[in-house]
Amino acid sequence: MPTVLPDPFVRIAAASRRRISLPGWTREPLFHFALIGVALFVVDYSLVSRTEDPRVIVIDAEVDNEARQVFKSSRGREPDKEELYALRRVWLDNEVLYREGLALDLDKGDKAIRERVIFKALSVVDASTKLPDYDDRLLRDWFETNRVKYDEPARYDFQEAVLTGEKSESANRAFAAALNAGTPGDAGAGLRVFKGRPRANLVQSYGEEFAVALEASRSGEWRVLPSRGGWRVIQLEAATPPKPADFEDLRAVVLQDWTDAAMAEQRSAAVRALAKKYTVKVGVSTR
Repeated sequence: MPTVLPDPFVRIAAASRRRISLPGWTREPLFHFALIGVALFVVDYSLVSRTEDPRVIVIDAEVDNEARQVFKSSRGREPDKEELYALRRVWLDNEVLYREGLALDLDKGDKAIRERVIFKALSVVDASTKLPDYDDRLLRDWFETNRVKYDEPARYDFQEAVLTGEKSESANRAFAAALNAGTPGDAGAGLRVFKGRPRANLVQSYGEEFAVALEASRSGEWRVLPSRGGWRVIQLEAATPPKPADFEDLRAVVLQDWTDAAMAEQRSAAVRALAKKYTVKVGVSTR
């Protein structure tokens, strides 16, 4: 049986009642037309006509499967529940814009080009948005709230010696001991050099445990560190401490970022207001 949601922006599951915070990429000024978004809306044009009632929008397994496929192609992994929720929101926003564009006859000359109709409809929405008033205090508060975007993170220079053959912990520790004793072994053929890697990137690539172990390492010493992909023989070369950003130095950048975010918020709110005219059904396939 179909599930009809009173809120057009569907939850991940009926059992989930908590508020879900969307990923940052969905709040970009033109997130509706981000690469992953566009692909979701033009790959399967037949999704548009799966219901005879123009006021009913169906979000079913086909939408989710397409979202997962495009996300995986773009990011190399499956989306988690929050990311899938965000992709549904983007898909639904664009579906609403598309139908509003058809209602306004914005498809003239573009009947087969869905993304152009969406763009035209969004342009109509943009025409009614207005940048709110702001002052220096508002910008400073916004800067502090989003400081992680502007602060210079701690960075690390390090090398990895890749052991050939057996890759057990004991084999890697023996390999590291040989390198520290000045015996090069086969490290020359498997040496990887990394410069200026920020901590967040280390966590993303290797895991939190690896980042913590690297931070505790002594410069110039080969150590065996745990990572998501197994044990790694690493030598820390240099560590650059984090540097807080200065608002005055970045005021123009902060103003532009705040402007983009404020306009994106208005745009999203306007599209969601339009979406209230539609009934959204989840978990139905008409095929």
